[in-house]
This record gives sequence, C-alpha cells and structure tokens, in this order.
Amino acid sequence: MKLLLDTHIWLWSHLDPAKLGRKLALALEAKDTELWLSPVSIWEFLQLVEKGRIVVKGDAGTWVETAWSRTRMNEARLNREVALRSCSIQVPTQDPVDRFLAATAEVYELTLVTDDKQLLRGKGYRTLSNR
Repeated sequence: MKLLLDTHIWLWSHLDPAKLGRKLALALEAKDTELWLSPVSIWEFLQLVEKGRIVVKGDAGTWVETAWSRTRMNEARLNREVALRSCSIQVPTQDPVDRFLAATAEVYELTLVTDDKQLLRGKGYRTLSNR
C-alpha cells in the first residue's frame, strides 16, 4: 500500500498518535506500506507553527528534519503535473493545500490518508479514512 499522509495525519503520527485509528496506525507501521509526504504538508506545518496554532520544542525546521529521519518517508515532489491537476481535481473545497494533496495522490497513484470529510468526498483519487 502506498499512502500519502494528509498534514494532520502526519502531525498526529508524531505529536498525538492516540488520534490515529487502530486500523490506520497498523497500516502506517506495516513493513509493506510506503509512506509519502508532500512538501505542501511541510509548508502547512511551518505556517501553523508561525501562527502559534502548533507548538513544538525548538526550531520548526529542525523538528521537520527530525520527524523525517524517524520515519521511512518518500517525498511526493510538487511538479508541473500536480500543479495543473490541482486546478481541475474534483474536491469540494477551494483550500489550495487540500487541492494539491488530492492532485498529488492522483498523479503519483497514492492513497490519501485523511480525516477531512471534504477530501474523503472527492473524486478521481483514492482515500483512506482515519475512522
């Protein structure tokens, strides 16, 4: 299974694993699961820290590097194809981060893991609910 983690799923896996459903937690730990993260999620995390909505110990950039090194994570690079698809993907939201994540899942043929009801209702990409 190839899973693209929504920003909150990635953060919960490091900051508050109790928020992850049991089935999802097992999937994230499975040896045959490929974990993927978009740089858009890193950017969103840095914005949340800057606004004071998330507090981490030390520098946010260092936190990202430490979290990255603790998890076998692949980077789903933002490219022209993802940018183009983000404008036409069928997602019931105009949130640019959500649109980029949905487009990334489709372009890279990944399953988007999320707790976001709007992303779960989108079309053209696979999802896995945290519930």
